[in-house]
Amino acid sequence: MFLLAGALTLAVCGAQARAQEAFSDAGVDYTLELPTAAWKATSRPDSVHQHVEFVNGDRMDGYLRIRKEAVKHEETPAGMAARDADLKLRYKSGYVGGGKPETFAGRLKGVTMGYEYTEAGKQMAGRLYYLQADEHTVYALHFTGLREKLQRARNQTDAIARSFRLK
Repeated sequence: MFLLAGALTLAVCGAQARAQEAFSDAGVDYTLELPTAAWKATSRPDSVHQHVEFVNGDRMDGYLRIRKEAVKHEETPAGMAARDADLKLRYKSGYVGGGKPETFAGRLKGVTMGYEYTEAGKQMAGRLYYLQADEHTVYALHFTGLREKLQRARNQTDAIARSFRLK
């Protein structure tokens, strides 16, 4: 019985490990791992757009946009999160902030914060990860999607942010 349970556990873990897909592109200076085959890159950097976008099957199930931001010498990821909440996010329809940013540690350290809003009458959510690359660079990983679906995918958003690393 224990042998069967162990074999089943290994099979499930193996299937999950194969489902992860590494993302790398010559146009960006980072790599990350996508936790399931449903996550696909929908745009790549070019001469006009310097960000990458990913979709989790459907944009409403999960959408990720990654930006590289230059920061002032004294600015921290927590300060960036507060600034973005005040200058960008609070103007979204039905915006409800998620409180103070939480410390986040993966291959890069930073903060994460969540928020809710409405779009076309639907309850949406967002989760941002501000990851400090060096004293002048922070990467912002901005996830959005239907509230219930993005909340259920928190382990996936955390896994993507934890796997984010510089080349």
